[in-house]
Parts: sequence; structure tokens; C-alpha cells
Amino acid sequence: MKKILVPTDFSEQATIALRAATNIARKSGAEIILLHIIDLPQETMDMIKPGYDLPEIMFFKEHAEAKLTQTSLSEELNGLNVSQILKLGRTFNEVTDVAKANNIDLIVMGSHGASGFKELFIGSNTEKVIRTSEIPVLAIKGTETEVSFNKVVFANDFTEETAEGFQKIIDFLKVNGAQPHFLMVNTPNNFKPTHIAEQLAHDFLKQYNLDDYEFSIYNDLDIEKGILNFAERVDADLIAMGTHGRKGFARLLNGSISEDLMNHSPRSIITFKL
Repeated sequence: MKKILVPTDFSEQATIALRAATNIARKSGAEIILLHIIDLPQETMDMIKPGYDLPEIMFFKEHAEAKLTQTSLSEELNGLNVSQILKLGRTFNEVTDVAKANNIDLIVMGSHGASGFKELFIGSNTEKVIRTSEIPVLAIKGTETEVSFNKVVFANDFTEETAEGFQKIIDFLKVNGAQPHFLMVNTPNNFKPTHIAEQLAHDFLKQYNLDDYEFSIYNDLDIEKGILNFAERVDADLIAMGTHGRKGFARLLNGSISEDLMNHSPRSIITFKL
């Protein structure tokens, strides 16, 4: 992992997300790129012409630049390689565009913000960032000042179409010294007998040379409830999941299920494109 993008609105929740990114950067040696977006209405964006800046926008830009510099010089970032980017535009589009342009390996966001920027983290914009990003997205939930990921629940269906994204999750877990707890959720519409589910998971996991992990099968009415209830049972620090297409477990992020999981989970969530 070489580059971590941290969108910030300078709120308390964004500060907690930055602290999580800082922990990961110290373990991996990654650079942190701070991103602030002045989220302007489309009609205002249409008024901006090359070489001409509206006085009001210049005021917000100068204020944001000062805040970004102050944040990048904070004591907890000492010893890390930190850079900053300021953008004008529509929030979720700018996050994914900046991530692609800068070869970002991980996007770390707070789950709630302040002012207009909060819309990045809740409702449809969160889903848009996750669904359009080819890059892993870590959404930090809660208000704990110390963010750690010792116990990670990774729900999967253990099919070959998830193999590429699965390796990304394994790499993330190793960097953070996390204990993986792999989960298969059995639902009435997609039920597997225990012996078949266990064999499927065993055959899938053995190709990754994992030294220490746990595996569980959990029965529930749907995938979302199964993940939330199981994560509560084992007191997980983080929920990991894959996103891709409309088959198998990837259905999780289609329709209202993904939005419900992001909004209902009290735990941080990391998503990987499969």
C-alpha cells in the first residue's frame, strides 16, 4: 500500500477517519493525501470560467487551503509523507476522480460529516462512491478516538469470481495485523447444508496460505441481517465485503441492501471491488 486518500471536511468524524488512516500509513509506509472538496451547486460551477474566480469562492478556497495546511502539520502526522488537494465540484465524483488520477490504494472516509460535505458519507452518495470506485473504500463509523481493526468479519460466498478482490482484503488484514473471521450467511433463498458450505469455504481458503483465521456459517433471513447480527455476536471491529455485478454475494450492494447496511451498521466497513 503506497497511497491513502482521506477526504476531510475538518469535522470530528473526519478527524477520526484521518486517525485511522494514520495508523494504517504507519504500518504500511503509505503516503497520506488529504482531500477537501468545496461542494458547489451545479449552477455555480457553470459560472466559473478559466482565469476568473468569484470573490465568494476565493474566500472559501483560501480558508480551506489554510485548514488543509493546518491539518497536514498536526502532531499526529509527524514523520509521515502528507500532501493535500483542494477541489471544486460535486463531492462523490471528485473523490473517485482524484483517487484514479493519483493511483490511490485506499480511500478512508468518516461515516458522518458536517455542513454540505456530510452527504458524502450517508444515503445515496456513499453508495455512489462505493459502487463507482475501483479502489477499496474504508468508511469509519462511531466516535472512538482510537481506531483499530483487530477482529474483522469478512462475509463472502467463496466462489472463484471473488478471488481477485479476496486477495486485496487479505493484504489489508495482514498490514493491520487483523484477525480474520470469515462468514458465510445462509438465507432461505440461498441455503447450503453445513457440510457443503464448510467444504466450499475450505477449498477456497486453502489457496491463500492463511496461518490463523476463523470461519462461521450463520443462518438469517437475509444477508444484511446476517452480517449485522453476526458482527454484533462476535463484537467485530470492522466488516469487510466485496462489491461487483449482480451475482452471488455481490447482490449485497445492489438496491436498498447496501444503503441499509451502511446506515444501520454501528461498525466501520471496508469494501473491495471483486
